[in-house]
Amino acid sequence: MDYQRGYPVLVNRPHETDFARDVAEELLGPDRLTRQGKALTGSEDFAFFLEQVPGCYLLIGNGDAESGGHGACMVHNPGYDFNDDNVAIGSAYWALLVQRFLPAQA
Repeated sequence: MDYQRGYPVLVNRPHETDFARDVAEELLGPDRLTRQGKALTGSEDFAFFLEQVPGCYLLIGNGDAESGGHGACMVHNPGYDFNDDNVAIGSAYWALLVQRFLPAQA
């Protein structure tokens, strides 16, 4: 048998996950936030970071198939269709996350 260890399991830390959710809810409101998505079985490089530093891996939604075709499948799929409206929302989220995080570290 030739066993090769692959990617570690990605584990979000509770404190950082709650923080990320709270910022998203502040920006978008509770109706536009999925607080817990479906578990995914794919591998992710970010898991290596989370083994060293507490954090949270999250997904910024791309919509669903009923909202104009976006979100019908995940990235790395030939049918993936990026929703350009996410650029503004995603940028606003990361900016607000940094604004809320940095004062807490001072």
